[in-house]
Amino acid sequence: MAANCLNSEMWKSWERQGKTEYIKQVKQLVKNDENSSLLFSKNIKNQGLTRFIYELIWHGINGPLRKEAAAATIGELVNLHKEMSSIILDVVGIIDAETAIAENNTEERQRFCFIVKESEKYLSDKLLKERLEIDTLQDVGTLKNRSFYTKFIKVKTKLYYKQRKFNLFREESEGYAKLITELNQEICGSITPKYILEVIKSLIGCFNLDPNRVLDIILESFECRPDQYQFFIPLLQSYMCDPKILCEVLGFKYSFYQANPEEPTPESLYIVTALMLQHEVILLDDIYCWLTPHDSVIQKMWEDEMSAAQEYVRKLNIISTKDKDKEEPVEEKETLQDNFCTNQKFGLCDALLKVGNWSHAEQLTRKLPDHCVMDQAPVAKSLCQLLHSTIEPVYRKNCGLSSKVMGQPVPLPTNPLAPRPAVAFLDLRKDAIPMLLALGPSLHHDPVLMYKVLRLSKAALAQCGADPMMPAPQGDTLYLDIVTLLDEVILPSLAHMDCNCCIAEEVWNVIKQYPYQIRYCLYSRWKNETYQQYAKLLRKRGESLKKIKSIMKRVSKENIKPAGRLIGKLTHSTPGFLFDYVLLQIQIYDNLIGPVVDSLKYLTSLSYDVLGYCLVESMASADRACFKYDGTSISAWLQSLSKFCGAIFKKYNIELTGLLQYVANQLKSQKSLDLLILKEIVQKMAGIEAAEEMTPEQLDAMAGGELLKAEAGYFSQVRNTKKSSQRLKEALGEQNLAVALCLLMAQQRYCVVYRETENSHLKLVGKLYDQCQDTLVQFGTFLASSLSVEEYTTKLPSIHSMLADYHIHTDVAFFLARPMFTNAINLKFDALRKADPNCKKMSAQVRYQKYVEASAEVMGPVVESIRPLHPPKVWEDISPQFLVTFWSLTMYDLHVPVESYQKEIAKIKALQAMDKDAAAGGKGKKEQERYTALVEKLEEERKKQQEHVEKVMARLKQEKDSWFLSRSAKSAKNETITQFLQRCIFPRCIFTSTDAVYCAKFVHTIHSLKTANFSTLLCYDRLFCDITYTVTSCTENEANRYGRFLCAMLETVMKWHADDVTFNKECANYPGFVTKFRVCNQFSEADDHVGFENYRHVCHKWHYKITKALVVCLDSKDYVQIRNSLIILIKILPHFPVLPKLVQIIEKKIDKVRDEEKSQRQDLFILATSYSGHLKAKSSSMIKESDFHQVPDKTSKVQEAAQKAEVSGQHAAAPKPANGEVIKTDKERSSERHAAEKTKEVSKESKEKKNTSRQVDSSGAKSVPSKSTSTTNTSENKRESGQSKERNDKDKGKESYESKEKLSKKEERREEADKERRAKEKKEEKAMREERIYREDQRFMDRGSKEDRYAVGNSGTMSGGDRYYDRGGGGTYSSGGGYHHRGEPDDPHDREDISSLSNSSTGSATGGSHRRSSQEPPEVERDAKRRKMEAVSSSKSTKSDERKAAAMEVPSSSSSAMEKPEKKERSSSKAGKEKNRGEKLGAPAMSSDMGEEREPRKERKVARKRDRAEEAILLAEKRRKEEEKVAAKLQSHQNGDPMDQHGRDKHHYTSSNRVSPMEKSPYVRERERSHDRDGRDKHRRSSEAKRR
Repeated sequence: MAANCLNSEMWKSWERQGKTEYIKQVKQLVKNDENSSLLFSKNIKNQGLTRFIYELIWHGINGPLRKEAAAATIGELVNLHKEMSSIILDVVGIIDAETAIAENNTEERQRFCFIVKESEKYLSDKLLKERLEIDTLQDVGTLKNRSFYTKFIKVKTKLYYKQRKFNLFREESEGYAKLITELNQEICGSITPKYILEVIKSLIGCFNLDPNRVLDIILESFECRPDQYQFFIPLLQSYMCDPKILCEVLGFKYSFYQANPEEPTPESLYIVTALMLQHEVILLDDIYCWLTPHDSVIQKMWEDEMSAAQEYVRKLNIISTKDKDKEEPVEEKETLQDNFCTNQKFGLCDALLKVGNWSHAEQLTRKLPDHCVMDQAPVAKSLCQLLHSTIEPVYRKNCGLSSKVMGQPVPLPTNPLAPRPAVAFLDLRKDAIPMLLALGPSLHHDPVLMYKVLRLSKAALAQCGADPMMPAPQGDTLYLDIVTLLDEVILPSLAHMDCNCCIAEEVWNVIKQYPYQIRYCLYSRWKNETYQQYAKLLRKRGESLKKIKSIMKRVSKENIKPAGRLIGKLTHSTPGFLFDYVLLQIQIYDNLIGPVVDSLKYLTSLSYDVLGYCLVESMASADRACFKYDGTSISAWLQSLSKFCGAIFKKYNIELTGLLQYVANQLKSQKSLDLLILKEIVQKMAGIEAAEEMTPEQLDAMAGGELLKAEAGYFSQVRNTKKSSQRLKEALGEQNLAVALCLLMAQQRYCVVYRETENSHLKLVGKLYDQCQDTLVQFGTFLASSLSVEEYTTKLPSIHSMLADYHIHTDVAFFLARPMFTNAINLKFDALRKADPNCKKMSAQVRYQKYVEASAEVMGPVVESIRPLHPPKVWEDISPQFLVTFWSLTMYDLHVPVESYQKEIAKIKALQAMDKDAAAGGKGKKEQERYTALVEKLEEERKKQQEHVEKVMARLKQEKDSWFLSRSAKSAKNETITQFLQRCIFPRCIFTSTDAVYCAKFVHTIHSLKTANFSTLLCYDRLFCDITYTVTSCTENEANRYGRFLCAMLETVMKWHADDVTFNKECANYPGFVTKFRVCNQFSEADDHVGFENYRHVCHKWHYKITKALVVCLDSKDYVQIRNSLIILIKILPHFPVLPKLVQIIEKKIDKVRDEEKSQRQDLFILATSYSGHLKAKSSSMIKESDFHQVPDKTSKVQEAAQKAEVSGQHAAAPKPANGEVIKTDKERSSERHAAEKTKEVSKESKEKKNTSRQVDSSGAKSVPSKSTSTTNTSENKRESGQSKERNDKDKGKESYESKEKLSKKEERREEADKERRAKEKKEEKAMREERIYREDQRFMDRGSKEDRYAVGNSGTMSGGDRYYDRGGGGTYSSGGGYHHRGEPDDPHDREDISSLSNSSTGSATGGSHRRSSQEPPEVERDAKRRKMEAVSSSKSTKSDERKAAAMEVPSSSSSAMEKPEKKERSSSKAGKEKNRGEKLGAPAMSSDMGEEREPRKERKVARKRDRAEEAILLAEKRRKEEEKVAAKLQSHQNGDPMDQHGRDKHHYTSSNRVSPMEKSPYVRERERSHDRDGRDKHRRSSEAKRR
């Protein structure tokens, strides 16, 4: 405002109008404040007034205003207001200072002095001398005496610094004495502060007392009687109203003690100061600056103490290499507590708390480092005492103690300014809770107060309805406040309280009201963060760690109790980090698990809960690898920790919910590794083992009731698991984890393979999958046994929901739902039975019928819900009812383990007899009663199961006719078996060991029930001929189960093989052994069944197939294949191998594996060594091949081959017959006709042998029927042909020899006449045949690779010995409905893999067991016409036609296979073996009337016979050469030389060659195909025409 008014124009025109305007504005400023003080007013206008005066004087000094005018104007201003002179002199003083310090200021200084001198006329002389400096007064001329300054100094010195003898002259001691007497007299009603103040004034005036000393005496009196604060505080307020002066006096007192460190500051001074602060006589900030030490010093001291504590802990963890005697002890520095006496700020805080001044104490603590003040014991105790009085009323109401228990009363604070005592829980939030939070860990100084706080917290939680299973209570409660107290006060305080288990239990009573999530958060902060904030706790932690390390070094089985007591004492106060160290030791040394578990019995409930948290934290720690360095197995620390979890949770009542939820969360994250924990917990707590290595006796016992399972089904006796099992059940129910874990594990099984272990080793993938599978089965078994049926049914989703909504596979879904089905059926059965009026007299058949009705009613909806889950094509072969029946039953439903019951009863009786002597005592008598009751229970359980099995069998008998649909013969024999294996057998046989046995039992049950449209023989054949890739795809545990399944199947097979009586009783007339199925008629004639000897040949083939498949796996170099094959060999050892030659082959491969893996993969070496030892031990029980099945005579075959060579005129050595080959003929109706037919068959078979000798055997292990269909006439002809051949087989022995002799004589006579013509054509025909054979071989290879369904391996099939067994064992179904054993071609690969078998089948079949039956209908009319047309054609046209036909047949192989079933059904194995009609299963013979319809021309017959004889000679030579090569290879292999790789060029892939799926397949399934018969006929007939 002044700047706006005082412009330059005003000063220039001062004389004219400037002065008038200036005076006017000043008057305006003064006018508003006429009645008020201009000096002390805070009005902004006063600032403008001083600015006006300042500008006036400065313009008078510097111009343009004249100095005389400026002085005159000042005179006018003085008259405007009474205080204007003072304001003008204030401004003059400022300008005086400015001009005095300015350089070159002579002129300005003179003008200034002139203005001041002129102003003396208007300003008083006294005021000028008061305000201006002495030098200025002298310059102006006001002070004319030049020695005035000296005189002033002398006066000032005399006044202020010269000591006067007050006591002697001016002051009198009597005055101070009277003052002290007045202040310390008894305070009564008449003695008031006002009265004493008047007395003090009188004494000061009378005795001339110093007021400051009087104030000091008043404070001294106050110190002596601080309880009289109500008197002294008003007195001080009245005597001295300036708080700063009071603080100065107090500060002087504090300074006196600071200068004398030996004399501590008295507590009374702190109390007086605290009371004055409480009553606001002084301010904290005013007195705080007088206190020592400085804040920075305190901060530095606190940091030094933390550093010292950290260094102390660090040194404790250092392992010294010095001698213990020379080792220097750890020095500890003094703490802040030692400096309490010298720290006035701590003392003042203590005093503030003692007088109840919490607000100022809180302000003081905030000025210093956190927790620094309360870390001092006196301060903490004072706050505890204040808290006692604050919570006393509410505590007495809610302490929960009996009225008879009289606690020590706490006096309430008398100071009205102290915190108000809390009456209700919410009142605690105002003062008590902030006090407790400020107190922190120092609460341990007052355990009684800690008890009170805990009891109040418990009562407050109970009042608000806190429940760990429910959400946090709503509303204004102390629920969360108590959590904060637990975190920052109670748990840290507990860490200071050594060996106080009682208070630890009180803490648990409060903390258990919270859910585990909150508790675990508290434990985490307590263990990991709290100790880092307090130096004392840090030292405490170091000392405790030192003690626990010392204890853990000495823990053993011998000192469990002493060590347990020491561990318990330590863990009462500091459990968290101690358990971390204990768990670390357990992870390193797993032999400590047992002693540590036993030694933890002295822990408190709080310690057990902290242990549960520490286990979860250890599992979840991400800084450790969960797998070993090789990445193929789980780390040892995790396994040890899992075992410890199982043991500790079983023995002690520790809450499981947190750990179970952790496992569930890991599964949600697609991590299954921690299922190992769940597996151990269920095994230990529920007594349910997940062991795969069960003995056969245990497996048999597992088919019984629950009591038998408990007594004989497990390795360890299930004892004392009732309580722990109940605890586990409750823990699962708290968070609804039971169903969640089941479903998550079921879904995780496939996440293990496809997501969790994408980059992991295959061995690890298998282990994790097995762990997930085993835990799922174990957990599901526990739920089924522990939950009531109602709970189980309510919690688990329906079977349809599991399959459709949760996408769980059938095996798991039915495993979980099976108990629900059983219970529902039993309840329904009981309801139907009770509804019958004759229920008490009901017969067994009626009961069975009721059970069937109950089953149908319960399972009906399940069947309907299953139907839409599979494609409609599935239900064309098997019914949904069969699928549900198979998956819903168990071994308990099919088999009563009578032997297991008898053994267990006998064992119990033996124990009873042994303990009979001790029965005299009470304990022995109870034991005898227990034995008796157990025997009775087992007997009752056996009878109950026997009745149940009978009911189930009645149900199965009624359902069996609708299981397999007879939509076609093909389906009944092949697709049905495929669906059965795919949907039922394979998924379940690898689910559990009991399921593996169940699958074998169920197949036997289907067979025993004489189920329609089910071929038992084909089912066994498909199982045994197709195991290589099943073995390859199994995990380790699945291989164990699959081995058990094969063992159970082989047990049944070998039982039937061992005794013809058993075979005839159980198989002879059963539909499962029928070889011809007709759609129109389910029943067959007796001749359609497999005979006993044929069955024995099939068994031999199955053993051979199993050997071949396992040898392929052993040679694969792949870890999984070798391991699984060894496991399966061990499992099936009781029934395989039983033939010496197979044993030799397997032994060689096992020895090879041992040599290769001895220094590489030790687990494979151990497995191979174990199996080798078992196999050698079994060598004495081997079966000779002649005892296993009928073996043919070799001499007859050799003589026959030699006779053929002589007849043909060849002088070569007699050829060696092919392995197991014997040529047989049909019965002759006439000698000529029979001879012609025989010759023709010999010729055909010789050509087929020659062709197929070069082909690779691509047949699969499974016998798959031809997919082609044929006309009705073809089917009928083939059936007639088969029946005719079977009738002729009866006389095969006698007629065989006669037909051979007649044939040889006729051939001799005709040979001479045609010898010359044959010699000319020999070379040409040989070349043509070789070309055709090569072309057919290539076409067959192409067709086999395209049509094979199961081509998935890297090996071929069998060697020469397989020629017979593929015909005699493997089977396929023709379009006519007959079951034919299919031949399989030779493969060089088999000669190397199973080299020993090349000679094993030489004598493996009888004389009539090798005939190749004609699987082709006669087609008489077409054959006759074709022969007439071909007889006319020339040899040249014949050659060209053959080439064209061969070229056209290659692309049309698939279509011709559909149109001509006889081509597919023709075996592609080594032809030339004639099949035995008696031993060949259902092989249809060539019709007897076929010879009558053949061409009767004699010349043509003679020509064909000559051709056949010639081909027989060529075939014999070729066979001899091949056998020499095989013998050479076998010789080199037996000597240990590497095998010749000549035969593997097309069948084994190398780094540079890729292979087709057929070449990779270890068991490629061969489709039946026929050779180009027409081509041979054309060539034969063209040759005849040429000769003519």
